[in-house]
Amino acid sequence: MRITGAGHLLFASTLIALGLLGLIQGDFTALWQPVPQDFPLRAPLAYLCAIICLAGGAGLLHERVDILAAQLLSATFLLWILFLKLPAILRAPTSTDAWENCAETAVIASAALVLLGRLAVARIFYGMGMVIFGLAHFAYLKETASLVPAWLPAPTVWAGFTGAAYVAAGLSILSGVQARLAAMLSAVQMGLFTLLVWIPIIASPGPKTAFQWSETMLSWVLTLAGWVMADSYRAARASRTEFFAAGL
Repeated sequence: MRITGAGHLLFASTLIALGLLGLIQGDFTALWQPVPQDFPLRAPLAYLCAIICLAGGAGLLHERVDILAAQLLSATFLLWILFLKLPAILRAPTSTDAWENCAETAVIASAALVLLGRLAVARIFYGMGMVIFGLAHFAYLKETASLVPAWLPAPTVWAGFTGAAYVAAGLSILSGVQARLAAMLSAVQMGLFTLLVWIPIIASPGPKTAFQWSETMLSWVLTLAGWVMADSYRAARASRTEFFAAGL
């Protein structure tokens, strides 16, 4: 099943931009971080990831090679999870950071898997990622509450609510119960987090830290991954409608 909605186009375009940024900086962008400074062949690997990002994003925009591009991106993200993210979890199984970093890559990988047509696997990755995001909100409740815009009352309540919403969305997608609605709402929630938290930080006067830029970019990519996931349910529903209409 091919997805050609706005989420697909923005996801591909963002991959191209991050690929170019990686080539310019000569380092891993937020998509791949964190990568230890002493990681073997770190510099060549950073350039390789940038090239894959650029080529994969560009390929997703061309009908003749879009499946090949989705295969390249899916394989790369899955290998990244296998060789970088999972070992970090095994070294520190109680580390929330390790689990959350793995979940971020899993959610991004889910978008590539959707565009490849591997919907069942994509939804498992996405659903598990949402659950981990929610649990991380509770593990870092104080830190999450500090990011809530000042004009919103009861920041701790908002932090807990968004954490619970992520967990509920993840369980819904994994179980298939109201999964389409859950995918849509989780994408909206990540988009609002980008818009209300990170964009104002980046737009505010004064110098910005590498962490702030990285989190803003990552939040944007995760939002687009959620958009692609939500589009997959819309497209599947449209396909079923066309099938039954043709049968009539």
